[in-house]
Amino acid sequence: MTSRVIGNLSRNPAQEDKQANSGRQDLQQLLDAGTILVADGATGTLLMAAGLPNDTAPEEWNVERPEEILKLHRSYLGAGSQIILTNTFGGNRIKLGKRGIAGRVGELNEAGARLARQAAAAGAYVAGDIGPTGEMMSPLGDLTYEAALEVFLEQATALANGGVDAIWVETMTDLEEARAAVTAARQTTDLPVLCSLSFGPAGRTMMGVTARKAAEELWPIGLAAIGANCGEGLDVVEEALREMHEALPDAPLIAKPNAGLAKLIDGKTVYDVGPEDFSKRIGDFIALGARVVGSCCGSSPAYIRAIAEALSDADSARG
Repeated sequence: MTSRVIGNLSRNPAQEDKQANSGRQDLQQLLDAGTILVADGATGTLLMAAGLPNDTAPEEWNVERPEEILKLHRSYLGAGSQIILTNTFGGNRIKLGKRGIAGRVGELNEAGARLARQAAAAGAYVAGDIGPTGEMMSPLGDLTYEAALEVFLEQATALANGGVDAIWVETMTDLEEARAAVTAARQTTDLPVLCSLSFGPAGRTMMGVTARKAAEELWPIGLAAIGANCGEGLDVVEEALREMHEALPDAPLIAKPNAGLAKLIDGKTVYDVGPEDFSKRIGDFIALGARVVGSCCGSSPAYIRAIAEALSDADSARG
C-alpha cells in the first residue's frame, strides 16, 4: 500500500491554464498509478455540531460563516486528508430552491470551492462535491434527464470557476441521475471526475441499481475513479467494491462508508463503528481496488486520522 501527503498542488483560478492543467493531470496520474489517497469525512455531522440551524442550507455557511467551513476543512487536513470535498453537496438549483435560494447556485458553489482551496493551499486536492437533486427521475418522477443535466451543468461550472481540482459526484442512487451529473461535469470542465453511489443491504441502491451495473454504465463516460460512499454499513460497501472490481479490474475505486450503521439512542443518532475499528477495514477495501479511502456520515477527523495512521503503519511494515 502507498500513502503519502501530496505537496505543491495549489491551484488558483487566475493561474495560467498550463499550470492548472498540470495539477489536474497529476491527480489522474496518481489514481492511474494506484496511489492510495485519503479523502475526508462527514461534513453535515460536523456542521450540525457547530450549530447549523435546521432551516439553513449548509451551503449558505460558505458565505455567512466561512470561518466554520475553513475550520472543518482544516480539521480533516490536519488529520491526514489528501482530498477534501467542498461544502456543496446540496448546492444544485433544485435543492437550493426548496430553501428559496435557487438563484444563488453560482455564488454558493464558487464560495465553497474557494474556501476549500484556501484551506488546502498547496497540501491537498479539492474535489467539487455534487450530490443528488432529491427529486425522482422520470418515469417514476417529474425530473427528466435533460433537466437534470442542465441543473448539474450549472453547478459543475460554478465549482470549476471556484478553482476545484476535480468534480466528485456522490451518494447517487439513480443511475440516470448519476449519468447526468457525470456527463455534465465532463461536458463543462476538463477536470477529473469521480463518482460514488450509495448502496443498501440488498447490494442495490435505493433505486435498485447494482454496483456492477453502475460500474459498467458509468465508467465508459470517462471517470477517474468510481465506488461507494455512505450506504448501509461497511459490509455493504465492501460487497459493492467487490462487484465493481470484478467488472473493472483495473479501475481506481472509492471507499467512503458511513461510520457503521446508524442507531437511535436517547433521541440521538449514533453510529456503531468507532475510528479504530473503522480503520481496520481499510485494508480489505484496498485489496478490492480502493484507491481513494475516507469516511462519510457519523464520522469525524478522528476517523481520517485512524485511516492515515493505519496506512502509514502498513507502509512501515512493508519496509
